[in-house]
Amino acid sequence: MDGFLDDTCGGLTELRVHGVHGTPPQTTLHHPHPWRVAGDGVTGFYRRWWPEGRPAGGDADVPGVRRREAYAWGGLTSGGRALALWLPLLPFSLVNLAYFMLPRPPRGRWLRHLAEAVLRLFALLLTGTLVGAVTRASVDLFGWQCTAPGRACTLDGAPAFARWLAETQAGEPSRRLAVAALAPLLVVGLLWWLGRRTWRRDEQTVVPPGGGPHSPVLLARPRLWHGGAPVWRLRVVHVSFAAASVGLAVAGPFAATRAGLALTVANAAVQVAAAVLAVLPSIARRLDPHTGAAAPAWLTRSCQGLRAAAALTLAATGCAALAGLGPGAAGRQLPGVGAGAFQQALVLGLGLVLLVAVGALAVMDRPRGHDPVERRALGGLGAWVALMLAAGSANVLALGLLFSTADYLGEPAALAAPDPLPDTLFLEDTIWWRAALVPLFALGALAVAAVLWRAGRTGSARLAPRLAHYYGERNAPAVAAVWSCAALTDRAGLVLGVLTGVGVAGVAAVTAAGRLGLITPVGGLAGALSSAGSWALVAAAAGLVMVGRRAYRDGRLRRTVGILWDVATFWPRAVHPLAPPCYAERVVPELAARVGRLARTDQDQVIISGHSQGSVIAAALVLQLRPELRRRVALLTHGSPLRRLYAAFFPAWFGGEGLAAVRAAVPWHNLFRLSDPIGGPVFRRLDPIAVVSHGPVSDDPVDRHCWDPRRPALGEPLPEARRHSDYWLEPSYDAAFDRLVRIKAPA
Repeated sequence: MDGFLDDTCGGLTELRVHGVHGTPPQTTLHHPHPWRVAGDGVTGFYRRWWPEGRPAGGDADVPGVRRREAYAWGGLTSGGRALALWLPLLPFSLVNLAYFMLPRPPRGRWLRHLAEAVLRLFALLLTGTLVGAVTRASVDLFGWQCTAPGRACTLDGAPAFARWLAETQAGEPSRRLAVAALAPLLVVGLLWWLGRRTWRRDEQTVVPPGGGPHSPVLLARPRLWHGGAPVWRLRVVHVSFAAASVGLAVAGPFAATRAGLALTVANAAVQVAAAVLAVLPSIARRLDPHTGAAAPAWLTRSCQGLRAAAALTLAATGCAALAGLGPGAAGRQLPGVGAGAFQQALVLGLGLVLLVAVGALAVMDRPRGHDPVERRALGGLGAWVALMLAAGSANVLALGLLFSTADYLGEPAALAAPDPLPDTLFLEDTIWWRAALVPLFALGALAVAAVLWRAGRTGSARLAPRLAHYYGERNAPAVAAVWSCAALTDRAGLVLGVLTGVGVAGVAAVTAAGRLGLITPVGGLAGALSSAGSWALVAAAAGLVMVGRRAYRDGRLRRTVGILWDVATFWPRAVHPLAPPCYAERVVPELAARVGRLARTDQDQVIISGHSQGSVIAAALVLQLRPELRRRVALLTHGSPLRRLYAAFFPAWFGGEGLAAVRAAVPWHNLFRLSDPIGGPVFRRLDPIAVVSHGPVSDDPVDRHCWDPRRPALGEPLPEARRHSDYWLEPSYDAAFDRLVRIKAPA
């Protein structure tokens, strides 16, 4: 190969790990010609290649002495076209986040196990919610209502396929339902395929021996990144439950017949069996890959039996429906749709149980003293808030699909609407009530945004006079505005809590109104809100489809959307196996193996430089290294959300104990700016006014403040603030790096 490329491993290696947005290697290396030296196109290790030959200067790579290397992992979250299919799976990711937000006090073990079982059952119901929405849209609105004799799909202007089905199968509703069930079955198959594909690619990577199997620090346990077996078991449970829900929708209307009743009972039995398996603690238990421990054989056989039973029951249901099950029960809607009320009541009950359990765990886990690392976001109730956000986003997706389908096939209407027309498609009143909440929730979000804007203005006005002596009277207001805007991130927990409270209160109110029959969502203010909400949901569904299509074709948009998954999918699929995959289950083992290759002897050293989300990966990585390897490793983080986001929302993993373990494991420096809305100090809470007045002086050797924007020279304009980017270009970065270097380069 022409040019110069250092492919040696000895000496000093600066291993850079980028953050969100799928940062390309040339940006991470700050070099126009990266060359992959290990890995593949999805995740790879890159070094600088000089096409003109070996360079000179202190920054260049020197074989056997020093080099710069970048690890690019963005292909896991923003490189593949399958990213476009992940957008509707956000509720599943939020359930997994809720699991890792659970407080874990030593005295609350059994209460935590109860909360985890509730989370797994709630996750199963979320799968039922989204698959059930597709089933309702296809089997109920299309197969039962629209294609019935004299209804919308028999009229001129209806889609050709719908008219053909309505005309040829007018007297055989079971056949119409069997054909309509193909759409939700396709969704179930797609979920299974996505989950299996990413499971085989990512969750089969084993962490090299190291860490601490029995360490009190949860982040140091190798089993955290070894989820192949439990994710497989959970996937079997969820796919079987979803397939049985489709079979139940097809067989339920014909339960008055002997065959229909048998199939209804069989599908319901599959769902009950799946729910029972979901609440078992052993179903999701992760085992240390280096101890040789295995899951109980009966559990594996149970999952295999459930999978076979679900497939056989579904096949029998489809065959019987195509053969004809009779006229079925009469009704405007698909008989059995009212069973959704039971699921809704179950969801509300589980949410209440989890609120009580998480509240009790949070009280037990209340930190002592005023250590900023130990401060809990949302008072320790983050798991419950994440679960409510998951339920809310799932309902928005489900309602958007139902209203979009009804609007496409005919005219959506409430059951209370009088004198139904042929093109009317009915949705029960509870759906219209939830739609009425959308404009009210939007108004609440606008009010919260206004409060945040006011808080930013107030903080900027208080800070500007203090900055005048450093930046000058002319520049101080602009810098103060940047710093105050960045500080609003610390209010994220409060904002989420308020919005969640508004949503839960609204759902409780409309549920009570609907059950008690106090008012119907037809006419008046209630009708106007319901109609406005239905149109907003249709627009949201259309927007989601447009974003998905563009993300499939546009790589830049995929990287932008991938930011969401960079943050949400760091954590493993602990309770929901159909969520977008956890990239850390591949990234952490690959980095551990690479560090072991680069630091084979005591004459070698690796300085892991992690930016933003890369700092979170790096912190998890060092605790997985063998003790003798840690002595050859140092850590340099910048723009790190470890304290502001991870310690606040995931205290059991990144709280004081976890971060102290990282500090004790390796030498560590952390660079931060007060203009950065994401990163911040790790071991102290910094007051901007105190920094301006006294300087960022601290006894802690880890955190180091970087002034941003740079102080202009006399007569120069104020430089642009770098905020969260380009820490690698800071002069303080080189100074911190030099302090971490332990080995001396040969003369």
